[in-house]
Amino acid sequence: MVNEAADDMLLDNPTLALAIELIARPSVTPEDGGCLDLIAARLAPLGFRPERFDSGGVRNLWARRGAAAPLVCFAGHVDVVPGGPPEAWRSPPFLPAIRDGFLYGRGAADMKTSLAAFVTAIEDFVSARPDHRGSIALLLTSDEEGDALHGTVKVVEALGARGERLDYCIVGEPTSAERLGDTIKNGRRGSLSATLRVHGQQGHVAYPHLARNPIHALAPALAELVAAHWDDGDEFFPPTSCQVSNIHAGTGTNNVIPGECEVLFNFRFAPVSSAESLKARAAAIFRRCRLDYDIDWQHSKPFITASGPLVAALSAAIRATAGIEAALSTSGGTSDGRFIADICDEVIEFGPVNATIHKIDECVALDAIAPLAEIYRRVLEQLLAGEPA
Repeated sequence: MVNEAADDMLLDNPTLALAIELIARPSVTPEDGGCLDLIAARLAPLGFRPERFDSGGVRNLWARRGAAAPLVCFAGHVDVVPGGPPEAWRSPPFLPAIRDGFLYGRGAADMKTSLAAFVTAIEDFVSARPDHRGSIALLLTSDEEGDALHGTVKVVEALGARGERLDYCIVGEPTSAERLGDTIKNGRRGSLSATLRVHGQQGHVAYPHLARNPIHALAPALAELVAAHWDDGDEFFPPTSCQVSNIHAGTGTNNVIPGECEVLFNFRFAPVSSAESLKARAAAIFRRCRLDYDIDWQHSKPFITASGPLVAALSAAIRATAGIEAALSTSGGTSDGRFIADICDEVIEFGPVNATIHKIDECVALDAIAPLAEIYRRVLEQLLAGEPA
């Protein structure tokens, strides 16, 4: 429940008011909680043409104003992770609360405040410059926190099929580390996940000559896999790493040699390596260790925006609004930027402080909410109106 003392604050800060309205709508993946309809309704009076690309129970919105280049797109997700035990929160996760200088609620940082800032930044910009050059678009999904199989990727496929490309895209992920504006994500590492099943022969531990232990076969291969030097990274990315996340084998007793061992591992890789080269090197290790195995791979590619008008515009907007120089970073996990990069040469991520995302009592600082919208608006002013930050 929003504190009554916040009434004046809401009147003075439309971004805060919209963020509260979005947080109050439960939208755990793949539900959107009505958030997409709310945002589409806000954009319609501005001349945006909404299109829905729903797929597999996921709701996706593409809304565009204008038909000319350059096209500036704001992208993000309305879905959130589950709130967890409600009793663990100081206030219920889907009842937004203002206290101690913060807005609390699931999605406050990841990423409903960014969505609210997108909308109000666009409203302010279009109101002041209704005849701006180029186009503005929003690409929103309810499937980013889940498997991401039917969300942004489906919109990108549809846009690509009709030859529609973006010139610039800002994904509203919470990128800031300690204060709003200190970090821009200008790329992400690729992710290559594997499910490896090593086959053996079940038997009694007292008669190992009559069995074949897949754990014993796996051990030297696993040691080589995690010790290997894959690459040196580059100026934007750290070296590729391999991490084992799960190992499962056995029947639950101590006198049975298992017949199979399953291992889950993951590469987070720099563009200097490819998914295919990593697969090939892993396969060579398994052959040397004479494993009897099968393997399934899941892959998302890296992307990088090293420089260009978008990085320059966002950096200048942060400097003018927050008074700091933003650092470029490619740290962290994956985002939907990996899909958007297929139809856009300049993709970056920028949003509020990420310290509480996915946590109990997720929150965003009140004094960062209006400046976030101001930064987004200044980017539009630079890219579509030619105005300095």
